[in-house]
Amino acid sequence: MKKFRTILGAMLVIASIAMVSCKDNKKEVITETNAENQGKEYTSAYVCPMHCEDSGSDKEGKCGTCGMTLVKNEDHKSNGHKHE
Repeated sequence: MKKFRTILGAMLVIASIAMVSCKDNKKEVITETNAENQGKEYTSAYVCPMHCEDSGSDKEGKCGTCGMTLVKNEDHKSNGHKHE
């Protein structure tokens, strides 16, 4: 009976540690994502669908990094593409 209590106690301690160490860190990820979405690849009139660094432009064209056609930022956001 004493071994059973010891084993049960050890299992409870291990389960408690596992639950605490596996907590969700979504707040940190959201904060980092919002800070990243401030560049011209997110705020320009025309943006690359892949959001390549410094790919935003005030006029139509192609992304200098990946070669994709730039799309209107309004259209890009209106089709359900969100960055939160």
